[in-house]
Amino acid sequence: MHKYLEIARVYMKTQLAWRADVIFNMIFTVTKILFAYLLWGLIFRERSMVGEFTFHGILSYYIVSSFLSQLEMSRSVSGEIHERIRNGTFSKYMIVPVNVEGYFIFMELGMIAFYFVFDLLAAVVWRFVFRIEFSFASDPVAIVCGVLTAALGLLFMVELNFWLGILTLKYQGIEAFLMIKNNLMELATGSIVPLALFPEIAVGVMRCLPFYYVTYLPAMLLTGQCGDEAVTGVAVIAAWCVGMQLVLAATWKKYIRKYDGVGI
Repeated sequence: MHKYLEIARVYMKTQLAWRADVIFNMIFTVTKILFAYLLWGLIFRERSMVGEFTFHGILSYYIVSSFLSQLEMSRSVSGEIHERIRNGTFSKYMIVPVNVEGYFIFMELGMIAFYFVFDLLAAVVWRFVFRIEFSFASDPVAIVCGVLTAALGLLFMVELNFWLGILTLKYQGIEAFLMIKNNLMELATGSIVPLALFPEIAVGVMRCLPFYYVTYLPAMLLTGQCGDEAVTGVAVIAAWCVGMQLVLAATWKKYIRKYDGVGI
């Protein structure tokens, strides 16, 4: 475990070399909240409720969901693996005395640990700038389940992006797979419009996808909504993590024999 924690520590310190990325990351968080404030401000000008949301309730949702979505930084994992396999330097990860997938999981953990404070700061500042009456869950079960669901969602996304990356061992390009994943995420994570405003049949379909549990459900639980899905949500995303791990292990075992990269 010490070796993995060292990987996380190294990548956390590495982020200090890219200070501009911290600023842009905070700007992206703020921009999303600002967009939501302007858009929903116009919608709520004529009404006090939209679905089950009040104006401050929906802004609370956007603050939490923006915070969570900015923490999800595993997109770089698939790109890193794809590039390394294509140029023959993936051997770098195969000779280190740690599990390759574990390396990327703790790499992600180190990056998240670094950006956590800055993303949280951006969200908190705009809560005061917009004078939002922040809605936060009072039920401890919902809070714990929201945190667990978010953590498992981040783990699932690392597993998924690692799996998409190693598909390069079989396919020349993985752009089509990444496009499908990104489009599904935009829709199912509720990052544009809260899924609670969709027809119930559409929400039912989204519940069958793992992306529903990555950002949307944790944000809803932490803002005091969807309490009846708290325990179920943790169980479902945990099952997706286990299933993804089995698929990943089978894919790795089958395709790693095809790798004949050289160099370190």
